[in-house]
Amino acid sequence: MLELDGQQLTLEEVARVAQGEEQVSLAASARERMEASRRVVERIVAESRVVYGVNTGFGKLSDVTVPADELRELQLNLVRSHACGVGQPLSEEETRAMMLLRANVLALGYSGARSVVVETLLALLERGVRPVIPEIGSVGASGDLAPLSHLALCTVGEGEAFYEGERLPGGEALRRASVEPLTLEAKEGLALLNGTQAMTAVGALALERAERLARTADVSGAMSLEALKGTPAAFDERIHRARPHRGQVEVAAHLRELLRDSEIRASHVEDDPRVQDAYSLRCMPQVHGACRDALAHARAAVEIETGAATDNPLVFADTGEVISGGNFHGAPLALAFDYCSIALVHLGNIVERRVDRLVNPDKNEGLPAFLTARAGVESGYMVTQIVAVALLNECKVLAHPASTDNLPTDGGKEDHVSMGMTAAVKLRRVVENLESVVAVELMAAAEGLEYRAPLQPGRGARRAYETLRSHVPRLTRDRALATDIEKTVGALRRGEFDV
Repeated sequence: MLELDGQQLTLEEVARVAQGEEQVSLAASARERMEASRRVVERIVAESRVVYGVNTGFGKLSDVTVPADELRELQLNLVRSHACGVGQPLSEEETRAMMLLRANVLALGYSGARSVVVETLLALLERGVRPVIPEIGSVGASGDLAPLSHLALCTVGEGEAFYEGERLPGGEALRRASVEPLTLEAKEGLALLNGTQAMTAVGALALERAERLARTADVSGAMSLEALKGTPAAFDERIHRARPHRGQVEVAAHLRELLRDSEIRASHVEDDPRVQDAYSLRCMPQVHGACRDALAHARAAVEIETGAATDNPLVFADTGEVISGGNFHGAPLALAFDYCSIALVHLGNIVERRVDRLVNPDKNEGLPAFLTARAGVESGYMVTQIVAVALLNECKVLAHPASTDNLPTDGGKEDHVSMGMTAAVKLRRVVENLESVVAVELMAAAEGLEYRAPLQPGRGARRAYETLRSHVPRLTRDRALATDIEKTVGALRRGEFDV
């Protein structure tokens, strides 16, 4: 059971809740903080003080004061009017992560919402109600307004939701799941939809997959090095101590472990005519490591955001003040996600170059052309490299930063926006594509290792080869490889190549 107190959450905790592997509850301390901040809001309403977000319009309409008897209508209209997203719904895991993150930041007690608002979100999580949240509509300023509005709409029994495999009206989904719809009080609609939890959810889950992908690229690279009879000399610890970037040092150590006790290397260490390998083999620590460092930077930003108050205005119960600011702006995440997409394209580029070396008869160190013993009659792994290039082409387009764009919105009130949600969705797609590119290298490298038998690769590379072979048989004759790629991607996502 994960107890929410507004604390920072790790990517792993977010992923476990998103995948339904961990239940969530609200800490008593968080409930107390929420009720204390709620009392501040109630005093404002009782005293008829004009405070943005409590009894005013929103955005450009913030100078319009709303009377007390229309405050419930104000909050409901806010949610309804902002729920205008388009496109495919977020996945079940992304939606669950989004609900978790919104509940956690409300638990900080800076939003002036009652604890029942969080309890309702947690009830949706527990009972499997998944609001339909279109992925397009956020510019990442004032947060993810449209996606979070679709989430909020479900809590009041409107909109749509998936429940037990059906897409239903939100009210019907709540009725079947025995969840009482919320009646939004002053400030609570704004508290539900003002924040960065859509981009954080999508980006966090993509990052968790990207980290696994980066580790697996070390594994596939080690297998390729063995299949190509490369040298591990460039991974010598002394080289990397001399340039101690953290990711580079970690990757070099990982490669040394993967290649330990290699019979293939021992067979040609004395009479190897090459002075050094091509960059795609020799520079794995530098390139893979730089990618790891980019992902580590993004992880730090995301994990801060999971426990950060991103509402506006913020309620400070200790002083009774309500202060407007800009914590909803998605710049810290937008920049990090764009950085990750660029870094992952570099990773994909070096992986694809190794695939080319495995299949290209002009480069593959005596392996048969396209890894087939009957080249000409059969094409072997020829087209898998073409598929990798096609995937990378899309990734290179997606690596153009979303965060460099800016178009003012809301009548010029929101005159600088982050495009963080676009950056997160692009990152997700880049990760999906590169999972297939790395899968192609795993398959091609395993095929190359067949031609080095009976000599065995290093310990870790051998374990990865055996894992691959438990899903994909040796290519003894041409067959459709699409299913093999799909199976390998599945194993990669499950962490089966974490050696």
